[in-house]
Amino acid sequence: MYTSLNRVLKKADELNMAVGAFNTHSLEMLPAIISAAKEQGTPVIIQTSVGTANYVGHRNLVSVCESMSDQAGIDVVLHLDHAKEYQDIKEAIDAGYSSVMFDGSSLPLKENILKTQQIIEYAKKHDVSVEAELGIVGGTEDGVAASEAEVKYTDPEEAVTFVQKTGIDALAVAIGTNHGQYKSKTNINFERLKEIKEAVDLPLVIHGGTGVKDEDVRKVIDLGIRKFNVGTELLVTWTKKSKELFGHTSENASLRNNVVPCIEAVNEVVQGKIKLFKNLN
Repeated sequence: MYTSLNRVLKKADELNMAVGAFNTHSLEMLPAIISAAKEQGTPVIIQTSVGTANYVGHRNLVSVCESMSDQAGIDVVLHLDHAKEYQDIKEAIDAGYSSVMFDGSSLPLKENILKTQQIIEYAKKHDVSVEAELGIVGGTEDGVAASEAEVKYTDPEEAVTFVQKTGIDALAVAIGTNHGQYKSKTNINFERLKEIKEAVDLPLVIHGGTGVKDEDVRKVIDLGIRKFNVGTELLVTWTKKSKELFGHTSENASLRNNVVPCIEAVNEVVQGKIKLFKNLN
């Protein structure tokens, strides 16, 4: 069913696993993600940037997620990722998104709290879940950019204050991952993640999941990560396959001859990630 972030993260916490949150960059990529989750029998979170939502259309995305969740028989969440403006979040909520993220990570703590409270007040009226970020995750992705000098690990003491004063549903933490990292793997600060988990009692979120080593996935899940964001790996997979195919196709060939293999390639990546996120023994 089409549902909220709260519901799927509660299930993940009960089973000590993480739910995959996959960024779609187009309407064509979306079915690959949901069908992969269906094959794996798990909930899934579809994420869009503000730019993708404006490009595809908020209500189009909502309609497809609602329809496909019913067809697939799995829980699907539609989540607005890294939104910094109240109006962008309001537009997504009004269109039917079931989850939003307010990114006030670059703001002073008090201002981040105040703006997050404003988002919470509107979202809760519509039964929409809210994720927020404390600390600054490095790297560059669609609509997100932070230099190495701007990176700031999440402070556990600040996390306690932030969570208590906002009432958020999930907290994105900065522990060494980077947006857009795919040519190398990151070194996670496990001790900092452990301190955060001991300080706050709510689902934690990894951003920049593409750069996390497979062997580290189980470790971070055992330390409270319940939502695992993956975006860059899907974009790179689609682009590589697309370049390979479109470079050799005839001009009058059906477009689906090139698009379907890209969908299949993304599906394979998503299934592989979901298997890791299940955190099986």
